[in-house]
Amino acid sequence: MLPVRIITRSIACPFESAYDRAHRPEFFSEWAAGLASSLHREGDAWIAQTPTGAAEVRFSPRNDFGVLDHHVLLPDGQDIYIPLRMIANGEGTEVSLWLFRQPEMDDAMFERDTTMVEKDLDTLKALLEG
Repeated sequence: MLPVRIITRSIACPFESAYDRAHRPEFFSEWAAGLASSLHREGDAWIAQTPTGAAEVRFSPRNDFGVLDHHVLLPDGQDIYIPLRMIANGEGTEVSLWLFRQPEMDDAMFERDTTMVEKDLDTLKALLEG
């Protein structure tokens, strides 16, 4: 099993509005730094540039459960699974991302990824609340 950190933000935006905006793959490029500069559509696939080349990003289809999970398929065949969920919390929304420490990551790399995800979720929060 991989070590995991669950990173959560409370968003002052109704669940229906938050999820309606957040589930669209093109919206990920507005807040997810790892995808922001390069996420684009090629036919039926979503592609993002990584330091090791083009990666395919597979997004969960729209659903009634707030699931925004996605997979990043790296050029070397590695499949990075990123569970991401939204749930209603009264008049707002909780968003949580499960960050798995990949086998090749040292402590410093995992801390950098954690910090990046925290910033990404802060950006998502600002966009949805703005």
